[in-house]
Amino acid sequence: LVEQSPKTVDDVLLRQGLRGADVDAIVRACEAAGVRYRFLPGPDMDRLYPGNHQGVMARLAAGQLASLEDVLAAGLEAPLKVILVLDRVQDPGNVGALARTLYALGGGGILVPKHDGARLGPGAAKASAGTLTRLPLAKVTNLSQALDAAKEAGYAVIGAAGEEGAQNVHVVQPTFPLALVLGSEEEGIRPGIRKRCDALWRIPQARPLDSLNVAQAGAIMLGRLAACLDSSD
Repeated sequence: LVEQSPKTVDDVLLRQGLRGADVDAIVRACEAAGVRYRFLPGPDMDRLYPGNHQGVMARLAAGQLASLEDVLAAGLEAPLKVILVLDRVQDPGNVGALARTLYALGGGGILVPKHDGARLGPGAAKASAGTLTRLPLAKVTNLSQALDAAKEAGYAVIGAAGEEGAQNVHVVQPTFPLALVLGSEEEGIRPGIRKRCDALWRIPQARPLDSLNVAQAGAIMLGRLAACLDSSD
């Protein structure tokens, strides 16, 4: 499966301590195809799948993965010329909810890091209401380099941040195409990714709150972008 259809595989799990030529061949195939793999303790694998997994599991993505070029091209052709860039967003439900909002508003596609993103399995698929199979989603090895490629393709790169120095999302005048970067639920956007952003946007709050859920924040910002597009027509 890894060799024949690598874009359908989210990750490969192997039992810790498993040895042999077959295991070596699986690891080599994963590395050659760019599929992430990891070794887990036996009890953890048994909890994930109580059946006879024989120490190896391939978990499938909600839809076939696209390339970076596919996502950038889709964003340029979409009704809302916006792509989402998810920097270490870990919750599959948040990824699915963001995909659902992006699809509904006419956005182009999604970029996620290959090794630090959420699993794109049944949980993400359910939360997306099937839209993960309709939007191109690419897993990239280096998110910073992917943002550089987006800039070269003409995208403005905007990061969502909560600090006071960020611009109020309700009054900014965005330019399209646009790559909207959303950070992890706990730590936000990494410094290296933040440096690639042309600007930072924040959502002003009328009442004190630690932070909005990343899917909620993304929906507010995407709604603002869609409203700006409508007002320019």
